[in-house]
Amino acid sequence: MGRPKQFDPDAAVDKAMGLFWRKGFTDTTPQDLVAELGIGKGSLYHTFTSKRALFDLALARYVDMRVAGITETLDAPGPVVERLRAALQRLADGDVALTSRGCLAVNTAVELAGSDEAASDAVRRLFERIEGAFRAAIEEGQRSGEIAADRAARDVASLLLTSFIGMSVLARNRDAERLRRVVDAVMALL
Repeated sequence: MGRPKQFDPDAAVDKAMGLFWRKGFTDTTPQDLVAELGIGKGSLYHTFTSKRALFDLALARYVDMRVAGITETLDAPGPVVERLRAALQRLADGDVALTSRGCLAVNTAVELAGSDEAASDAVRRLFERIEGAFRAAIEEGQRSGEIAADRAARDVASLLLTSFIGMSVLARNRDAERLRRVVDAVMALL
C-alpha cells in the first residue's frame, strides 16, 4: 500500500499556475515545479503524470478563474455600460493578479501558438467565453437602449475582446495611464 499524499493536489495546481504564469511553460522546469510545490519529483509525476499535464490543469483553472471574474463583473446589477467599463477597468486599475504577469492565456498564446494545438485550443476557448460574456452584455445594453442597436453585438464584442487582450499585454508593463486611456476610448465607441 502506497503512502498517503502529503500535499493537496488542488493547492499544487494553484501554485503551479502561478509559476507557469511567471515563467511560461517552456522556461518552467520540473525542478522549478518541485521547488514551488514543495513536493518530491516522484510525487509530481505520480500525481500529475507530466509537466504538460500539470500545465493543462493550471491553464484550465486559470481559464475558469478569468471567465468567473469577467462574468461576475458583467452580471452585476446596474447599467450595462458601467459594467462593461468595470470589466475593462479591472485591468487598467492593476488587477492584482495581472499587473506584472499579464494574462496567462495571452502569455500562452504568444509562447505556444502555432506550435501547440492543445494550448491554442484552451486559449481560444477562453477568448470565446470572454467574447460571449461581452456579447451578452452588449445585447442587454442594446435592448435597454444604453448601446446603439445599429451595431452588430458580435462585432462590438470582438472589439472589446481584442482591447482586453491588448490591455493584458500593456498590464505587464504597468502602464496604468495608457490603460485608462484605452478604457475611455473603447467606452466612447459604445
